[in-house]
Amino acid sequence: MDTGPFLWYNQPNHQLGKGGSGIKKELVWKLRDHGEWAKPAAAWFHQKWGVPEEAYAQSIRACLERKEPVPQWYLIVKHGSILAGAGVIENDFHDRTDLTPNLCALYVEESHRGRGLAGKVLRAVCEDMSALGIDTLYLLTDHTGFYERYGWEFLCMVQGNGEPGVSRMYMHS
Repeated sequence: MDTGPFLWYNQPNHQLGKGGSGIKKELVWKLRDHGEWAKPAAAWFHQKWGVPEEAYAQSIRACLERKEPVPQWYLIVKHGSILAGAGVIENDFHDRTDLTPNLCALYVEESHRGRGLAGKVLRAVCEDMSALGIDTLYLLTDHTGFYERYGWEFLCMVQGNGEPGVSRMYMHS
């Protein structure tokens, strides 16, 4: 079932903003339906992760072409600013090419952390990818305890490309 260009998530007692003027619904954008955000999104992800902007731009272009379910990109935007985002790509720079596709580049602006936005993005990505026929996703991280809150399970340790040590691989199905 296609949910359209947006994925809504209710969180009844959640307040986003100052002084209790909260938003009870957050909008997670499917970038494939908002091509006008392709260039700002590529620049934003580059700024947050240091991966070349052209790599993001190329992946986002492939998303907009809609030829395959992967890659995909997602944003939360408020008042013309990106607050959070993530992508799904084939491989997030690690040696386990059999563990695919990968959720990547999850980021929430520091001023908006602790308000549930990462969880909203994670749920939206999993829901949308399932609608596209992909029920299992993987992600590479050094975090422990965070992703488990959203139904992700630790799978194994993997070697990141160019990394001196190993990182944690999680899966969600």
